[in-house]
Amino acid sequence: MRDRGIILSGLGIFLVLITFPVWWDIAQGKSSKPPELKLPVTAKQCVAPVEFMKTSHMQLLVEWREAVVRNGDRTFHSYDGKTYARSLTGTCLKQCHENKAEFCDRCHSYAGEQGPYCWDCHVDPAKLTLRSSR
Repeated sequence: MRDRGIILSGLGIFLVLITFPVWWDIAQGKSSKPPELKLPVTAKQCVAPVEFMKTSHMQLLVEWREAVVRNGDRTFHSYDGKTYARSLTGTCLKQCHENKAEFCDRCHSYAGEQGPYCWDCHVDPAKLTLRSSR
């Protein structure tokens, strides 16, 4: 029972360290709200439900890549029965999320992600338009 002070001190230090990010945000006057995204104006519905896309869009894109590259299957039948082309630049960026910097990059920066490797092969449509207008 002589260790009560050491144990309580250790628990106190542990609580301070584990909650440090919360206290740091409060001290800085910042909140950890997700970024405001520029949502598509023309499209009313995504290829999948919004909650699914928030958490699992990368798995969907990997499945699309596998289906197109390995099987040659370029059509996607969505949850509501509609058919879309499996294309990052043609479907996602061209029809819905026109600006990669205002949609993809904001979330990836907020989440601390380095960014997807999609752009190793695909061209950002905004940069393509800038090149063609020169």
